[in-house]
Amino acid sequence: MEFTFTVNWGDTDAAGIVYYPNYYKWMDNATHHFFNKIGHSCVDLFDKQRVGIPLLETHCGFFSPSFFGNEIVVTSGIEEIRNKVFRIRHTFQRGETKLAEGYQVHAWTDFSKDFPKAFPIPDEVRRALHEHMIE
Repeated sequence: MEFTFTVNWGDTDAAGIVYYPNYYKWMDNATHHFFNKIGHSCVDLFDKQRVGIPLLETHCGFFSPSFFGNEIVVTSGIEEIRNKVFRIRHTFQRGETKLAEGYQVHAWTDFSKDFPKAFPIPDEVRRALHEHMIE
């Protein structure tokens, strides 16, 4: 699944290169876009069911710099689905140039109680995630 955006001036450092923490922000944005597209908006999940997908682990490798005004395409896909967690991979490209690639591991979590607790990913969501599995 693809998510496209343009690099803003505030995303860059003094050298005019994208400051690396922004890739982690963009992975989060791409994950929310992904869930919107599969019909399970993170906002709706939290507002209506008190379900969230907190981050357990993340990693990003960098291959080529990006700059103010660049249009970046993030391609996202599911690498792994376990009982209560899933792993989503994000690849960042500018045209044919691979800029960065990373992943996030999220837990399917109930926030309705005093303390958040992971619980099994519902079958409906699991099926939607399976439709976007990658190797």
